[in-house]
Amino acid sequence: MKPPSSPDPLLDRFNDVLWLEDGLAKNTLTSYRRDLNQLSEWLNENRSAKLETATEENLQAYLAYQFSVKKTKPTTASRQMSSFKRFYQFALRENLVKADPTLNIDTPKLPRSLPKSLTEKDVESLLNAPDTNTPLGLRDRAMLELLYASGLRVTELVKLKSMQVDRNVGVARVMGKGSKERLVPIGEEALSWIKKYLDDARADILGGQISDALFVTSRGGAMTRESFWHIIKRHAKTANITQSLSPHTLRHAFATHLVNHGADLRVVQMLLGHADITTTQIYTHVAKERLKALHAKHHPRG
Repeated sequence: MKPPSSPDPLLDRFNDVLWLEDGLAKNTLTSYRRDLNQLSEWLNENRSAKLETATEENLQAYLAYQFSVKKTKPTTASRQMSSFKRFYQFALRENLVKADPTLNIDTPKLPRSLPKSLTEKDVESLLNAPDTNTPLGLRDRAMLELLYASGLRVTELVKLKSMQVDRNVGVARVMGKGSKERLVPIGEEALSWIKKYLDDARADILGGQISDALFVTSRGGAMTRESFWHIIKRHAKTANITQSLSPHTLRHAFATHLVNHGADLRVVQMLLGHADITTTQIYTHVAKERLKALHAKHHPRG
């Protein structure tokens, strides 16, 4: 049996194609490779087969093994099937296999879970939590305001350069997933706090150091995902927000509140940088759940 860490030229080639064609993130490519390595090892041990010679029956048996023996969760099984389907589409195109063994195997259906969000009141409390009489508090307020006003991913937020924000027009030029660039409106309130931070706090935080990052630390570098996660947790505690909170929660709040106030789903899709409208459609379910709750609370026969 080949150890998981052994290099596999076929999987190297497959990962290269995914990276070149789709610009997939490193973590996603790592997941694909891990899923296919595990399948390859199982096929070798239990069916004396390789990835290139696996049949539909082999894959069905592997999935049954995953569920019955490994107690694989539906979410994991769904991801594995996505990996397998993608690999065999590639293998068929490259004439490495004569037929796609995943063609008639359905991906497990997952229950649609609603993203965790915040009420507008909770968002207001969170935004007001930083002490804006201090340079670090001004920076934190500007970051929180921008995150809620724009719906940026936390990686997009911390990687912003000063030159990517046009203070006159009120837009940020963001590099999103797959190296896709989009323009995101900032909004007057967030823009006001960004200007205060740039004018009154950023230089003090840097202490003479030079950085092209928009949001900086006292070490002279850009804010990191991990540091901002701790910052948002601290301010959530100050704001008495008890639910589990992450930077992504504000992105969900941004989208949810837009939809609740009547924003078109296509507009929300563009603002979030979703490649597919189906990803954004979760927020229609969020809006429906809110309407049902309001009806139950206020209607005399609710």
